[in-house]
Amino acid sequence: MTTDGIEAVFLETHNWGKAAKFFQALGFELEFETDHHSGQFRGKRGPAVFIAEVPESRAPRAQLVLTAPDAAEPGPDVEVVSPYEDTHYGTREMVVRDPDGRLWTLQA
Repeated sequence: MTTDGIEAVFLETHNWGKAAKFFQALGFELEFETDHHSGQFRGKRGPAVFIAEVPESRAPRAQLVLTAPDAAEPGPDVEVVSPYEDTHYGTREMVVRDPDGRLWTLQA
């Protein structure tokens, strides 16, 4: 299995409106917004930035989403936290853990 690089940066926030204004002030353009306080931004270069609002009771996370050209299983040196599953937004995603304990999402 190989990846093709970073597909997106996924960020969680406690305030969608403030986060959206912040990224727009930095020059990111809103590509789309959902009806549940989330949306995707794009800068002039690099991966998309997807931001989703979460409840105050939950600490906001940040993660990188790597592009996997197909849903192949990784080799024995990669710890799979959750195998590929279909998402409600039309992709298949797997979560793996690196040697330092960080979680990575692979999107096929």
